[in-house]
Amino acid sequence: MGAKKKILIVDDHPLFREGLKAIIQRDAKYEVVGEAGTGRQGFEAVEKIKPELVLVDISLPDISGIQLTQDIRNRFAATRILIISMHSKIDYITEAFQAGATGYLVKESAAERLLMGLDTVSKGDYFLDSSISHAVVEKLMGLPAKQAKISDTAYSSLTPREQEIMRLLAEGLSSKEIAKKLYISPKTVDNHRSNIMNKLEIHSVMELVRYAARLGLIDVDLWKE
Repeated sequence: MGAKKKILIVDDHPLFREGLKAIIQRDAKYEVVGEAGTGRQGFEAVEKIKPELVLVDISLPDISGIQLTQDIRNRFAATRILIISMHSKIDYITEAFQAGATGYLVKESAAERLLMGLDTVSKGDYFLDSSISHAVVEKLMGLPAKQAKISDTAYSSLTPREQEIMRLLAEGLSSKEIAKKLYISPKTVDNHRSNIMNKLEIHSVMELVRYAARLGLIDVDLWKE
């Protein structure tokens, strides 16, 4: 057998990183050689380690995983990037592939499909989690690039974390539910929510839903229930 393929994990949840490492250890072809909790640390690790594969979470505390993916591919074109995210909405998926990702896996599928995803992207092929609805895939395949771009100035003023929380609020999640998903406190969610409302000059969740729908951030027909 040849040299093991080096993998870097970029995710801000240490327990989830440990889970990914445990899965990867089952396959002798791969070796986790580094991990990072922020986008900045992740890019620095890529520069230092030069891994063949990078696992990236979309939701990072400094920059988004989408931006990190783009930065890595701009500098290291041969690096394969597999996005691992809790999101299965079309805007995330489209942005990920446009940024240069070669695979997209939903976190809840990691235990069953991570190694399959690694095998696929390491061969140079694209991998899309089979748990993502066919309607989303069909929409993704036929979506012009310009439709996936979000150019609203107010939205762009939000931090990556605020953008994430805004989308979850627009999908109808409560502060408590969002806190549980993101491993933060409900009070922190409420603080972000207040900042979001102020920046967007929006005064109710219903207005927020309409705003998100106008930008194409949410599409009720394509939501994965």
